[in-house]
Amino acid sequence: MGRKVKRVRYYIDSGGVSLPATEIAAILRGADMMIAAGGRTQLSKLLKGSREKSVIEHGLDRCPSYGFYRGVPIDEVLPRIDWIENEYLRIEYSYRLPVLVFTKHGWAIEVETMAEELLRGFDDRLAAGPPYDFSDLKDRNREMIFLLLDKVAASRRFEFIPLLRAWQRIDYQKVQARIKATIRAISSPALPEPDER
Repeated sequence: MGRKVKRVRYYIDSGGVSLPATEIAAILRGADMMIAAGGRTQLSKLLKGSREKSVIEHGLDRCPSYGFYRGVPIDEVLPRIDWIENEYLRIEYSYRLPVLVFTKHGWAIEVETMAEELLRGFDDRLAAGPPYDFSDLKDRNREMIFLLLDKVAASRRFEFIPLLRAWQRIDYQKVQARIKATIRAISSPALPEPDER
């Protein structure tokens, strides 16, 4: 018979806080950096903007949510994380340590946040000029990538077409097909708005 694993205990205390959508999205964006690998304490350090060795070594300082709660006392950050665990995150054990995982609702918000973030990055890629490198988008979550392409198509920004062609050359067939459809959507003339009389 195997030895019983002694799990590290944790306690949730939201302290009665209630968060607006912007804070929920920021916490989830930070959590994405450590899903199934880190827990509440590490997430609180990321959101606080800690310069601790463990934060820097894991590249958590490169997260867009790094330092989001810089001006908030650390004892007020954990209750905010605990509050979103009601609906957006949950805790599971990885062997003996509690780690964060998204709920379905939390993941839906994170996919939207990431797609918007990547869409804003298209302007940075244009500004940097060719050659356009899209290797960072290969092997990313397909749901998020397709949502990003929907947003690119909806933007109808013709100047994105060279970016899309560069991306199309390096990605998998299903993504290539979706990129091709996005290019067609951008290239086709917009339908006039119906007269409202």
